[in-house]
Amino acid sequence: MSNVQETIFAIIAKESGIEASKITLESTLKDLEIDSLDAVQIIFELEDKFKITLPDRDPTVDTDSVQGLVTAVERLIAEKEAGAPVLS
Repeated sequence: MSNVQETIFAIIAKESGIEASKITLESTLKDLEIDSLDAVQIIFELEDKFKITLPDRDPTVDTDSVQGLVTAVERLIAEKEAGAPVLS
């Protein structure tokens, strides 16, 4: 498990009150019974922790699944480190 993935699992667990061991890459936020307010807080925490901005309403970014969040965060971190323009 990557550091990014571990951190995302920890943030989801902290913000939703779910044990991290119950979170998998295949989980969706709906599967984990995370309501929309908690989902928004998770997004804010991810943005703050990784110093990124997850794009709103971008059909290419899956913020409904754990795998989608991991993929999006890893991509945005790589773009930031490469000096590429960050999606917003």
